Amino acid sequence: MMEYWRQCTLWLISCKILPQNHRVTAESAQVFDLAQALRDGVLLCQLLNNLQPNSINLKDINLRPQMSQFLCLKNIRTFLFCCCDVFGMKKCDLFEAFDLFDVRDFGKVMDTLSKLSYTTLAQKQGFKPFPTEESLKDEDIYNNLEDLIDENALEDEDELYAAVYGCEEDYAGGEIYEDLMRTDLTPALQAEVDVRSCCLSEIKQTEEKYTETLESIEKYFLNPLRKFFTPNEMDKVFLNIPDLVRLHKSLMVEVQDSILFKNALNLYQIFISYKERLLIYGIYCSRVEIAIAMLDLISKEKEDVRLKLEECAKRANNGKFTLRDLLVVPMQRVLKYHLLLQELVKHTYDAGEKNNLKMALDAMKDLAQYVNEVKRDNETLRDIDQYQRCIENLNQSLIVYGRPKGDGEVRLVSSVDKRKQDRHIFLFDIAVIICKRRGYNYEMKDVLDLNFYKVTNNPTADREGKKWCYGFYVTHLQGHTGYELFFKTRELKKKWLDQFEMAISNIRPEKANHNHHHFKMHTFERIMSCSFCHLLLRGIFNQGYLCLKCGLGAHKECLGRLGLCGRTDCATTRTKEISSLLDPGLPRMVVIRDYSGVPCPQSGPPLSVQTGDVIEVMFADLNSSWWQGKILATSRVGFFPSDAVRPCPCVPKPVEYSGQPWFAGSIDRPQAEEELQDRDHGTYLIRNRSKECTEYAISIKFTNKVRHIKILTKENCFYIAEARLFKTLLELVEYYKQHSLKEGFSSLDTTLLAPYRELSNGNMPRAITKAATAPPGFCSFVPPATSPFWSVFCPRVVGVAVARYDFSSRDTRELSLLQGDNIKVFSKMSNGWWKGEVNGRVGWFPSTYVEEED
Repeated sequence: MMEYWRQCTLWLISCKILPQNHRVTAESAQVFDLAQALRDGVLLCQLLNNLQPNSINLKDINLRPQMSQFLCLKNIRTFLFCCCDVFGMKKCDLFEAFDLFDVRDFGKVMDTLSKLSYTTLAQKQGFKPFPTEESLKDEDIYNNLEDLIDENALEDEDELYAAVYGCEEDYAGGEIYEDLMRTDLTPALQAEVDVRSCCLSEIKQTEEKYTETLESIEKYFLNPLRKFFTPNEMDKVFLNIPDLVRLHKSLMVEVQDSILFKNALNLYQIFISYKERLLIYGIYCSRVEIAIAMLDLISKEKEDVRLKLEECAKRANNGKFTLRDLLVVPMQRVLKYHLLLQELVKHTYDAGEKNNLKMALDAMKDLAQYVNEVKRDNETLRDIDQYQRCIENLNQSLIVYGRPKGDGEVRLVSSVDKRKQDRHIFLFDIAVIICKRRGYNYEMKDVLDLNFYKVTNNPTADREGKKWCYGFYVTHLQGHTGYELFFKTRELKKKWLDQFEMAISNIRPEKANHNHHHFKMHTFERIMSCSFCHLLLRGIFNQGYLCLKCGLGAHKECLGRLGLCGRTDCATTRTKEISSLLDPGLPRMVVIRDYSGVPCPQSGPPLSVQTGDVIEVMFADLNSSWWQGKILATSRVGFFPSDAVRPCPCVPKPVEYSGQPWFAGSIDRPQAEEELQDRDHGTYLIRNRSKECTEYAISIKFTNKVRHIKILTKENCFYIAEARLFKTLLELVEYYKQHSLKEGFSSLDTTLLAPYRELSNGNMPRAITKAATAPPGFCSFVPPATSPFWSVFCPRVVGVAVARYDFSSRDTRELSLLQGDNIKVFSKMSNGWWKGEVNGRVGWFPSTYVEEED
């Protein structure tokens, strides 16, 4: 006899709401797992759309409520309303919203789902209702669910940094993009040319096909539909498509010219120069969801428009793709440039070209990060708008308070009125809105501007085992009314205390007044780059910090790295003794055009520079055309034109190979042969030659023998065939993993196939088993005290990265980084946010701030 909740789970799987491998299906799963999966209401709303397509508008669902009580309850109520309005269920058959969110009566939740499964619309789709057999309906298993929810508050943090359209994949944008961009190179042809040429061909061909797609939208849809759409509808559906057409026609011509006639040597300059123009994708990608919703509405209401759209699709592509399909393609394209360049960098072996392409890659990564943050901010603005409409007596726009950080129930005691009161708080970066719940709405009681408050823990209030006895103080800095806030459990108190401290850190950052600056969180009206790292300030509101004295803009993490404030230092300060200005953390730039000293700067002595020079910037004002710096190679100091440089790729640190799976250290030939003798063909290692520890050799299993190749050096480069030089061993290895060693040794016709420390056939490599230690990707599980009970395994390490810049977290789920930090990477989101660990701290960080190690 199957348990009632397990039958409910099977029904949800059959409705394609839960995947078949979801943790709820495990033998060890408990009813709590199902309650946790449904608690935010997202899956329930998607369930109704699966049972009856379009029964709920996606715009009415908060796809990433992040366990915000307000947003979760709104989702649940949207589900309940639709059950009555569309599926014809009676109100007496429905659970209450708090029955699910607080898991007060999860049995009633499953009863509602059971009755839903028996409705006509649900059965019409062919889904077999439940229960299908007599079931165990043990009420005892529901009794402690509320306590478990309190103790194991799930943040669903993976959703927070998921791509904005991750849950709306009914658009199927990825498949449409791949179909449209399919290149002409056949597998047979690809095998005959080198991989780098394939990368260049893909960049050129996909740009051509994409430009053709944009032109098709304009020619076959936009122009013919002018007679059928109002000007307002045209603007909302087609957004800035005409601007994109002009932009990409120009970009396509330059890419073609570079690849066909200039051996792609200036390709990096093209992408760097187009970065600013490509920022218009922020507008497109943030509004495309509304554009598609508008198109759906017009098609539904106007029969003549629907028929015209079908006619347009037939003319454009024989009806294969509708306008709805094609509108998603630009969003896919702009997020592909950094991936295309990443592959090109990987297969470029000339050091100069590689460094140039890395600059272009950084530019396109920064663009992708910016576009995704603009999309995320637009979604945040929609959430803020929902808060605004549900809070009464609020005469201020919530947008001025920054990004929401959470909301929920609290009991508070005022420093004036000592009574404990039940309240609902909404925490933003800049303020706390204290409300009293009135049905589905909230009445504003007080607004605390966090600029004037401090937060202090009160451990003496904690009483183990009792609810609503875990508190901290929110105290006014000038002695005005303050509060003590109490939370239901110790875990919730810690979560809220961390969020309050993070909010205060955002508005009063530690380095806000560094070097006489006066930085404040600020919404920049135009797109800005950080004055220190030159990466874009992300998003559309509160993107960074503005110095109220000198006008510089910066990221939070860059505040402590900027030079003296321009308002506080006089003209002579710039020409002080150079040694007093040197800072090991100063930014480095690479020269992109020669400057001989003419024209001469008025600020001080000129610094003659040549293309390729690396300069350490000592003073830079974004509003000035002259910057001061030092050429690292010669230590000469002076002023140079600011437009003669670009941000420098990550300055390489001394090369360390011990972490590479192919590096064996100082072993001699017999030891290498013993290591490789029983290995597969192509297994290799690189070792120090025993008498000369600064020189190296390759040992490789070739057919049935172990062969040895001396790696020679010339002009600080490595080689095995003098015609091809490599700056590092890593570059040499990467090249010969793709190209045969017969370039240097005609009898060795093989590539480097498998490093000797790589796992093979499911077994641990001999080098590791001998040492009796586990490789970095392996770990035994010791559950930390605060882990949810379903955490059974350590995260799998998918890569290792090094922080190129400092990064200061804006949210408790983010991971602060310091330049040079080594990061274990656990997961990578397509929108540029990665999850990883540094020194035991786990969280999310932007991929543009790190360099992944091979």
